[in-house]
Amino acid sequence: MSYTIDRSFPGATLEDIDARTRAALAGQGFGVLTEINVKATLKAKIGVDVPGYVILGACKPPMAHQAMQVEPKVGAMLPCNVILRETPDGVEVSAIDPVASMQAIDNAQLQEVAGQVGDMLREVVAAI
Repeated sequence: MSYTIDRSFPGATLEDIDARTRAALAGQGFGVLTEINVKATLKAKIGVDVPGYVILGACKPPMAHQAMQVEPKVGAMLPCNVILRETPDGVEVSAIDPVASMQAIDNAQLQEVAGQVGDMLREVVAAI
């Protein structure tokens, strides 16, 4: 099982796909809680140049609340990360597959919530 939901955008810019990703997330009721510019961080901290790479920490509050109700420690695995990565051909978007990431937790109710969130993230990636 793949642990990400992926889509490639040949010829696209990171800025364009970033805006489209945020709009697609908002369209499914997700907010972006965190943003990590990995390229800038690696340059500043260790002097390494890498292609554009951004991690967006996305959250849909009702789903996060539901997950925490059935598994109180699940917050250690939240939010749902979505990465935007420059490639030689354009940009690739990869969203975490919550079903794959939650397999370590033996809780059938949580797996059900993860499945619902996974379906939403598939719609997000398709809508970009």
